[in-house]
Amino acid sequence: MITTRGLFKRYDATVALDGVDVNVPAGVVYGLVGPNGAGKTTLLSILAGLRSPTSGTVSIDADPSRMAVLPDAPRFEPWLTGRDVVRLAHTLAGGEGDDVEQVLGDAGLADAADRRVAGYSRGMLQRLGLAATVVSRPDVLMLDEPASALDPIGRREVLDLVRRLRGEATVVFSSHILADVQEVSDWIGILDRGVLRFEGPVGDLLGAGAGMTYEVRVRDGIAGAVRVLQARPWVASVEALGDRVLRVRAASLEDAERDLLPALVESGAAVTSVTPSTPTLEEVFLEVTR
Repeated sequence: MITTRGLFKRYDATVALDGVDVNVPAGVVYGLVGPNGAGKTTLLSILAGLRSPTSGTVSIDADPSRMAVLPDAPRFEPWLTGRDVVRLAHTLAGGEGDDVEQVLGDAGLADAADRRVAGYSRGMLQRLGLAATVVSRPDVLMLDEPASALDPIGRREVLDLVRRLRGEATVVFSSHILADVQEVSDWIGILDRGVLRFEGPVGDLLGAGAGMTYEVRVRDGIAGAVRVLQARPWVASVEALGDRVLRVRAASLEDAERDLLPALVESGAAVTSVTPSTPTLEEVFLEVTR
């Protein structure tokens, strides 16, 4: 649905995007993550047609009238009510059907729909922006930090709404909250200092690190286990989590499978369990952007 080739964006001496090739399949929720200043907002703005690249190409297989964008800090005329905002967005986009009340409810604004926007909190404005974005049922949505200002209940409502869009629209979803991205995204792109470090299914990213981290529980002898493991060249890190739990990160899966148990036997620790664990998106993200 969305493809870029050699996308480059420079602001004076600052390179915001450096040869970015994005491939977003149709119907997926694409999580775009990266540190502050990675170029996420610049990339979304270029995809939305709000900024022009310095060089490179963008191809989106959707009519521009069927695209919708939610900025990270949406603002509306203060004298309008929430219902007015969503109804106006629906009308201007040529939306079909009568989805205004449904999306207000889905965004958690049913009880505040007749209040003027001037009285809305930052989180309520964020929900209202999302409601106005999805009401016309666009084919492509670009959401810049849609849950950043929300409390836990509001975040849950927004994530549920984004999840329901899977298969009905192509969603590019930028967020600093990695747990949210992991929960709702099918695909992920990791942008770091203007470079796309990884792109693909979330399962592929997390699966690449599966088995590389182990939780070791011992009854005693944790200090000896730490000492022996730290001397192994295949151990990237070993951390004692209290008196009875170790977290071991392996640099080589093959070596870990062959040598972890012998190393623990050598240490003399009384081991009660060894459990491989799948890394979280946050752990993999830190590895990729380190």
